[in-house]
Amino acid sequence: MKKLTTVLIAAGLIASASACSAQQQLTTAETCDRVGVAASSIPQNASKTATNRVANAIRPIEVVASDEMKPVVTAILEYMDEQSKETPDEAKLGELGQAYQEAGTKYGELCRG
Repeated sequence: MKKLTTVLIAAGLIASASACSAQQQLTTAETCDRVGVAASSIPQNASKTATNRVANAIRPIEVVASDEMKPVVTAILEYMDEQSKETPDEAKLGELGQAYQEAGTKYGELCRG
């Protein structure tokens, strides 16, 4: 009986711990709001430090972003990560820049109506 009780208590603790750590997926509107807040701190002439800071603010959103917004957030992060490198790969930056522009268009469609 003691073993069964111990197993049940352990199972309950594991279940409650996993429930606490499970992150809820955001709606598209919530994702838009969070990305908008993080992106609002991008200065006109973004330095590598500022770009890195904004990318780090957006990074946690990627995990919980809505299915519609996940590719947008991923494209933004990939571009910012490459741009903030000490010596960015210009060819890769060009490809990522195109995806970044498309993500901006999609963000506008989804978030600004």
